[in-house]
Amino acid sequence: MAEKQYENAMKALHECMEACNYCFDSCLKEDDVKMMAGCIRLDRECADMCGYLEAAISRNSPYISELASVCAKICDDCAEECAKHDHDHCQKCAEACRKCAEECRKIA
Repeated sequence: MAEKQYENAMKALHECMEACNYCFDSCLKEDDVKMMAGCIRLDRECADMCGYLEAAISRNSPYISELASVCAKICDDCAEECAKHDHDHCQKCAEACRKCAEECRKIA
């Protein structure tokens, strides 16, 4: 089963997806939502990609490596954007994204 082989990646993907979804929701509640637009956009992209790769791994997709490469790039971009903001949710999201990008590179 592919899931066992990718256990660490799947855990990181799920945690990143949750952190991005939380950050997305929290950014929408900030006073200056317009300033958070880039963060919100990348949170959505990253959460969706992490969820998709997690599902692809669980069904043993032949594209895991390629998807992991794309996911690592999106996670890196999201981490970079979130790190620009002092909000706790952004900082935690950036950390989860960095960890996920690292795990994705291992399987890319």
